[in-house]
Amino acid sequence: METFEKTAVKVSVVSIAGNIILSVLKMLAGIFAHSGAMVSDAVHSASDVFSSIIVIIGVKLSAKASDKEHPYGHERMECVAAIVLAVILLVTGLFIGADALKTITGGHFRELRTPELFALVMAVVSILTKEMMFWYTRYYAKKLDSGAIMADAWHHRSDALSSVGALIGIAGARMGFPILEPVASLVICLFIAKASVDIFRDATDKMVDRSCDDETEKMIRECVLAQKGVNGIDLLRTRIFGNKIYADIEINVDGNKTLSEGHAIAENVHSVIEREFPKVKHIMVHVNPDK
Repeated sequence: METFEKTAVKVSVVSIAGNIILSVLKMLAGIFAHSGAMVSDAVHSASDVFSSIIVIIGVKLSAKASDKEHPYGHERMECVAAIVLAVILLVTGLFIGADALKTITGGHFRELRTPELFALVMAVVSILTKEMMFWYTRYYAKKLDSGAIMADAWHHRSDALSSVGALIGIAGARMGFPILEPVASLVICLFIAKASVDIFRDATDKMVDRSCDDETEKMIRECVLAQKGVNGIDLLRTRIFGNKIYADIEINVDGNKTLSEGHAIAENVHSVIEREFPKVKHIMVHVNPDK
């Protein structure tokens, strides 16, 4: 069975290879088929190569074992990678948008050359390829619960949307409406900006010790109460650390039990929770005597 790190690196390598091929093909199509929208699309795909490299670095750092300086592990390094990706995505989108605005406000779009058919075909190929890469990467992002890989998946989706915009712009330009090409690039910019903000918000949520969702906490409570010797729960606190969960719980047990018996109940709760909830990296169990 592959580890988290190996699977994440494999997915990122597939992304890198696909984006290198696509960016080269789209750049050639943009240059030789006279399509500014396709050139913008090629730049977007090229930025995804850098993004996937950051994912690999973030995943490798987050997979490092705990040490003296980082006793709780390095899981948050993956969140840092996701934040970096979000910023790169936003900057890429803004550059594309600024270039489009310059073309529109310059009033010289009628002087632009009509894109060749090859640019139109390349846009369709890009849409289909990037959409497949999105679903492939998204599948593993959900399977591994990885914010950085999910950010990379949305890079693919934003690139697919970028290519849709390029397709509309190229088709419009070929039909005698050259302004549609820069307008398409401007719409692409908005899609990219939206994706980057969503990725940034998700990563920052995981950086500030946000508690688990209500359903997860409910399931943990039910599991604890089902254990022999547990009469109740006085306190349950959870926090998300990267893609892992840490929890503190105070259980209520019979006050007449010996210290050893109370400790055994707590140990059992500790073991069961970590076994039944793989995302729980550690749970601290405190025993309170029944009043």
